[in-house]
Amino acid sequence: MLNETILISGATSGIGLSTAKILAKPGRKLIITGRRKELLQSVKNELVEKGAEVYIAQFDVRNKIEVESFFEQLPIEFQKIRVLVNNAGLAAGLDFIQNGDTDDWDQMIDTNIKGLLYMTRAAIKFLENTNGAQIVNVGSIAGKEVYPKGNVYCATKHAVDALSRAMRIDLQEKGIRVSSVNPGLVETEFSLVRFKGDSEKANAVYKGLEPLHGDDIAETIRYIVETPFRISIADLTIFASAQASSRDVIRK
Repeated sequence: MLNETILISGATSGIGLSTAKILAKPGRKLIITGRRKELLQSVKNELVEKGAEVYIAQFDVRNKIEVESFFEQLPIEFQKIRVLVNNAGLAAGLDFIQNGDTDDWDQMIDTNIKGLLYMTRAAIKFLENTNGAQIVNVGSIAGKEVYPKGNVYCATKHAVDALSRAMRIDLQEKGIRVSSVNPGLVETEFSLVRFKGDSEKANAVYKGLEPLHGDDIAETIRYIVETPFRISIADLTIFASAQASSRDVIRK
């Protein structure tokens, strides 16, 4: 669908960036948000070349005041939001719970749960006035299962799973469809962020297998947001072929 506005959080890298690129086309407006201003401008330039109209906003979804200010200052030509893609999220650290860094815990809880809530609550007043409105929450297999040392990250993604189901119920009367997309192993900056820049540890996560790519998840999101209104894709879990669960992975 064209002549619409799609808002994507965390759009400067990984799945968010891939989603922005795949959804960019003539006649479509995109709002992309993130914390890195230079990257936002670079992404905007690329999306504009594809024919999309693009508005960028630099802020941290953890900051409620910044989120509210962003929506209050949104230009009128970008206010007809039909789709919110809640993509901003991260894992920080990989430790047994007794050794966990509480700063990492706060970062994951504030970003993955509270950030999603702040964005959703503020966006609803725009979505409820748009025909065919949708929310797509990017979850994780960590929201369906728990694995060793995943404790708090898994807890945050379980919260995303629960919130997606709750939103689907609460927003049904407003005509807002809610979908959850839950990837397994996707090779993005995810592991590099989790291991705080340790590329050796990050690369080991994907060693010996072909993981999913950001474009694989982005294509799934594209399918969801372009389905007719009669269709509501509630929940999707996507694995690489070498993966059967969070812990069952075939490596060569």
